[in-house]
This record gives sequence, structure tokens and C-alpha cells, in this order.
Amino acid sequence: MAFDGKHALITGSSRGIGRGIALKLAEKGVNVAINYRQNEAAAKDTLAKVRQRGSDGIAIQADVCRAEEITRMFARVKSAFGKLDIFVSNARPDVPQFYQGPMNITLEQWDTAMNSQAKAFLVAVREVCPLMGSGGRIVAITYAPGGRTGSWQPWVGMGAAKSAMESLCRYFAVALAKRGITVNAISPGWIEDSVLNTLPDAVQHMVHAWHEGGWTPMGRLGTPADIGNVVSLLCSEEAAWITGQVIAVDGGSSLMDPGLPLEIQLS
Repeated sequence: MAFDGKHALITGSSRGIGRGIALKLAEKGVNVAINYRQNEAAAKDTLAKVRQRGSDGIAIQADVCRAEEITRMFARVKSAFGKLDIFVSNARPDVPQFYQGPMNITLEQWDTAMNSQAKAFLVAVREVCPLMGSGGRIVAITYAPGGRTGSWQPWVGMGAAKSAMESLCRYFAVALAKRGITVNAISPGWIEDSVLNTLPDAVQHMVHAWHEGGWTPMGRLGTPADIGNVVSLLCSEEAAWITGQVIAVDGGSSLMDPGLPLEIQLS
């Protein structure tokens, strides 16, 4: 896989899944722009780890909920790199900014969810296109179950926003195909060092026990590095024929049947 000399921008990459993606690409020789909203220290730490892996990069502050800041972010990337080969849309707001059920979610919370995902992706892809040539790779990090189910009630804003972003991936995949640019989405399962860490301790313990007990057939939660590995694969030359897809990276949890007890499924 030829990655040396390529350049990437990953939103929300100061920590968690975004950091895992940044470090994996850095290992491959990609120079990385680390985007953060508030935690400059975490962004600088990620950038230091990128450099430890033999690549270089920059840290850029921008709130992807604001279109004008996305435009500013890409102008900074153009100034620093001159081009982009990889764009990963990963950022999301902190849970309290959108976490409310459908009967109580405020319009402000709804807008925050939508602006951070579908709207941010729409603006960002149109900004990245002038910087990206044939062989460019665009990847969105989603959570597909949140848009297919209605059981996790407080996730309604983010579930709807992620579904809209997934739809945009398909539209952009067609629009950019003739330019040799692929557009795909990755839907992680439950991941260590992610949104899980923001939930109450009791909830975290239940999630661990549930997935390690068999709901994820591979018997563990994922890691940011697992997601970074798949982004790396999608960004390779060998993945040029894959576009417009939502790819589950979840250790098999999406294969399980919620209508049957685990004891029956795993027997």
C-alpha cells in the first residue's frame, strides 16, 4: 500500500477513534492534520505521537458545527499541505449537547446533532474536492444501528444525523466516482476509549459484560486501532473499487438476532 507522501485531515482526532485513525495512517507514512474543538493539549499529544511514528502534521482548532469554521479549517490545510488525499469525518459534539429523547429534545440539541454530522459532511466534502485528485479517499464514521433502531431513545438526534450522513455518502460516491474519489462510511461497534467512556460507570460495566459475554461474537469491544486499520484499508489503492458503502466494523455484533436469547444463538 503506497501511502508515503500522502496527506490526511481527520476531524475530532485529538482522542478516541479519531486518534486511532490518525496514528494508524501516520504509521503508513501519511502526514496528518489533527482537528480538535477544545482540547488543544490532547491534539498536541496526538500530533507528537504522529511524529513519533515518522510522519508529520498540524493541529487545527475548528468547531465542525459551524460552516465558516470548516471553511477556515480547509484553508489552513491547503496552506500547510497544498493538497489532501484522505478526509475522515469523525467529529461529534459532547453527549450532553444532543442526548435527549424524541419527546424532549430541544431544537438546539437537534440542530447541534444535524450540524455536526450531515451538514458538516456536506460542507466538508465540497471544501475538500478542490484539494483532492484521482485516488482520493473520503470516509465518514457513523453508527448505523442508531439510525435503524428506535430503542436507544436519547440517541434520536444523533441517530437521525448519522443516517443523513450515510445517505450523503451514497450521493457523493456517485457524484465523485468519475474523478476516481471513493466515499464510504464505517460503522463501529462499541469501542474502548470512545463515547462509551462518557457514560456512567455502571452503564460501562453492563456494556462490557454484555458484549464480552457473547453479544459480540468475537468476545470483546473494539479499539480505536481496530477502526484505524479499516480506514487504512479503505484508503489503500487496493480499495479503489469500493464506494458508497456503510461497512460494519463490530466484531460481528450486527450479525446477532435481538429476538433470540444469546444461549440459543451461541449454542
